[in-house]
Amino acid sequence: QVQLVESGGGLVQAGDSLRLSCAASGRTFSDYAMGWFRQAPGKEREFVAGISRSGGSTIYADSVKGRFTISRDNAKSTAYLQMNSLKPEDTAVYYCAAKFTIYSGTPTREADFGFWGQGTQVTVSS
Repeated sequence: QVQLVESGGGLVQAGDSLRLSCAASGRTFSDYAMGWFRQAPGKEREFVAGISRSGGSTIYADSVKGRFTISRDNAKSTAYLQMNSLKPEDTAVYYCAAKFTIYSGTPTREADFGFWGQGTQVTVSS
């Protein structure tokens, strides 16, 4: 199994940037595709971004495309979510997730991911 710990959340103003980190431990990090999800108050958890095992393939939700960048450093067993031009509607708890896979794809469905972090709060004020 893999354990995931997110960090980097906080309170920022609209237009600011944040970088979230997801540190993994327990298993070989490069065996997992990674994803970021978020859940706003009163809403269901939604997909934000995904990255393949090698980092060669990424995918984004339309709402963050062009503003957010997902990346990973397999040597450091860490995934990142760089968030630029933040908007109040980006306010949510952000979760990283891992999917053990032998394939090179970028899963997007919540049910595809078997391992989750505890979440980190991002609040964007207007």
